[in-house]
Amino acid sequence: QFAESGGGLVQPGGSLTLSCTVSGLTSDYYAIGWFRLAPGKEIEGITCASNNDGRVYYSDSVKGRFTVSRDTAKKTMNLQMNNLKPEDTAVYYCGAEEWMDHDRYCIFAKTQFSPSGSQGTQVTVSS
Repeated sequence: QFAESGGGLVQPGGSLTLSCTVSGLTSDYYAIGWFRLAPGKEIEGITCASNNDGRVYYSDSVKGRFTVSRDTAKKTMNLQMNNLKPEDTAVYYCGAEEWMDHDRYCIFAKTQFSPSGSQGTQVTVSS
């Protein structure tokens, strides 16, 4: 189960921080990530981290603007989003998958991630 928070309305160039708490995992080997779904577009994996070794994947669309931080003991993950653009407008979801490579989880989000396990949080970037 996943619980996201922190979305809202922000002007272009602004910042937001999203938070996610994950529960129900039974293994220490898992990938945890942030995904987003914009109207008329496919689900996109924007950042995924490996709980096993801490490596982090960022999609080209957010690299250099978004930063993920984690508290592995609490199984929480924050997403700091800077220099937001209108094209960042979407519903943002977090997810985790056991025995999954972190980069694969993001790159193949269409088939590896389903938003049905969480409500997501809306981020709207508009002036």
